[in-house]
Formats: sequence, structure tokens, C-alpha cells
Amino acid sequence: MGVPISQMWTVASYIVKQKLRGNKHYPLVLMLEPLFRCNLACAGCGKIQYPAHILKRVLTPEQCWKAADECGAPMVSIPGGEPLLHPQIVEIVEGLVARKKYVYCCTNALLLKEKLEAGWFKPSKYLTFSVHMDGSEEHHDFAVCREGTFKTAVEGIRLAVKMGFRVTTNTTLFEGANAVAVREFFDEMMALGVEGMMVSPGYAYPKAPDQKGFMQERQKTQSFFKTLMSNRKKSWKFNQSPMFIEFLMGKREFECTPWGMPTYNIFGWQKPCYLLQDGYVDTFKELIDATEWERYGRASGNKACQQCMVHCGYETSANDYTFGSIKGMFATVKALLNTTYADKDAEKALAEERTKPHGPVVQLGISAPKKAEELVGAK
Repeated sequence: MGVPISQMWTVASYIVKQKLRGNKHYPLVLMLEPLFRCNLACAGCGKIQYPAHILKRVLTPEQCWKAADECGAPMVSIPGGEPLLHPQIVEIVEGLVARKKYVYCCTNALLLKEKLEAGWFKPSKYLTFSVHMDGSEEHHDFAVCREGTFKTAVEGIRLAVKMGFRVTTNTTLFEGANAVAVREFFDEMMALGVEGMMVSPGYAYPKAPDQKGFMQERQKTQSFFKTLMSNRKKSWKFNQSPMFIEFLMGKREFECTPWGMPTYNIFGWQKPCYLLQDGYVDTFKELIDATEWERYGRASGNKACQQCMVHCGYETSANDYTFGSIKGMFATVKALLNTTYADKDAEKALAEERTKPHGPVVQLGISAPKKAEELVGAK
């Protein structure tokens, strides 16, 4: 299991307390976006397509701490943009750690080695660097639209692990992803000594330049993850709920919990979730009380929610199931004891996958340019 016992206990006790209080709309992870600016321009990103005057804005440490206090979630994820570009990111992280929040600093790791060598951070059980890695070198560099990023990120991961930091990887998988290649990628990451890995299907951000590459059919997503996550190697560790992974594999059905990972950024509290932008409010209480939650999630009939299986909507549902019932706890313990998920059909599908040609161009749904003679003939 890629989650420390102390963190599991904190999450479990928190959820049980919320259940005992009858609090249905409780947050589990604060998605804290202190800036949108980034040093990459990934085709599948919906967070950096803002005008320059917006990209220059940042949250202050005080605003970040206030959001964490107001929200009360035991975990804080700091995506972006690229958090390491924030001039006060150290102060922000230290303030959250002082509050005993489990902090996941989500980074592409292009600056990680440099900042660690400069002494920016101190190892803590409350601080994890969650490094965005979209596959092995060829696939990752193509996905982030820049060569050399994989090698730079690996250097940062190695140094962070060596210095005693908690390190996980965060992988978004797109349409056409090769399960064989992703499984080889899992081997690479575990060999680097990371604590665990996180995986999730991509969601079609309206602002993202590439709209063809997202997994847009739930049945196909489940089929892919069944092939990918069955017959696992015992060396693989995942820093996420086993029930969420079973959900991705089509073994369980959960309804979305859109309030489970509320988002706070330079505009305020984002309605209704990390993925959809239906307006902003000034306080967390207003977010919870004023949002018409019945309009969101698959059961609502909302077209934007029908194919979504992303962790920010369903990881909380999975954890609520685990720690909110004896049945859920039993199912989770069973999953932790039996991590291989042997499946002959999935093994057959994997064997068939090995015979197919795959490449990063297919992964993002971007068409290759025509040959010169074809272009000439078209004139």
C-alpha cells in the first residue's frame, strides 16, 4: 500500500467524525491553486489558457492558509500551474504543514532538483511531491509538448527520494493509451523509489487545446483500466483508494462527490468542482450551502458529468465507502490483501495489445502531418 498508516488513520478518523455529525457535504482534499502560470504548455491542460494578466496573479500565503482553515479538509493538494514558480511556495507549504495538513505539492519537477539543492523544503511526513508523469520518456515528452522533460523530472525525483522526501507520481491517461507501455512505466517509477503512484483518466477541459485525446466513453475507460490494472505486479504501489481503482476497472459503481475536493484559486471558491467552472463564491460555506449539488454527478443527467471518472469526483466517494461502512472496510481490506487481481480475459487483452503498433501521436489524438508529396498534390 502506497499510503502511510498515519495518513490513513487521519483520513479514516476524519470521515468517521463527519459521519457521526451527520455532515454529508464534507471536504476530503482541498484543491489549492495558488497560481495558474506554468513553465509548460501541455495540449491537454485546461488551466493555463488564461490571458497574461490572469497568469501573473497569485494567492498570498495568508489566503492559502485561510482557505485551508475555512475548509477543514485533512489533505491539501497544490496543483496549478506550476507551484514551484510561486515566489512564496515554501512559506505556503510550511504554513500548511504547521497545521498538520497532508500536503501534496503537484509539480512537473522541471525545477524540483534546483529548488531542493537550494534548500527550499524540509522532509516531513506531511509533505509529498506529487510529480506529474504521463508515461515513459517518449510518451511523457510528447504529452507535455517538450523534449527532455522526462529526464529532468527523473533527476528531481531521484534527488527528492535520496533526501528523504515523500514522492509520488500522478499520471493522466488519454484516449489510445497503450496498457503495455503504461505497465512498463509503472516498473520505471517503482524502480526510482517513489512511495506510490496515482492514475486517472483525463477529463475534457473546455479550455484545453486538444479535445480529441480525452477518454470520453465510460465503457471504453473501464475496459482499458481492467486491462491495465488486472494481473498486477506485487511491486506496484498506488497512493490512492483501492476502491477507486476498482471503480476505474468497472468492478464497482459510485456516484460522484463533487464537493469532496473543493477548489480555491485566485477567483475564489470554484463551483461546483475542480473540473467544472460554473462560477465562484467568496466563502467555503457559501460554496456548500448555495451550490445546487443535485445538478451535478452522473445521476443528475448533466451531460458534462456522464463520462467523467476522474479522481477528484470519485476518490472521495471511494473513501467514504471504505470508512463509512463495515461492508466498505471489509472490501478494502480484501483488496489490500489480494493486490494482483488475476484475470484471464485481461491477460488475453494485454497480449493482443502487444501486437498493435502504438505511439504518442495516437495517445493524444493529434494527426500526423501529411507527407510533402501529398501536400504538393493538394495544391
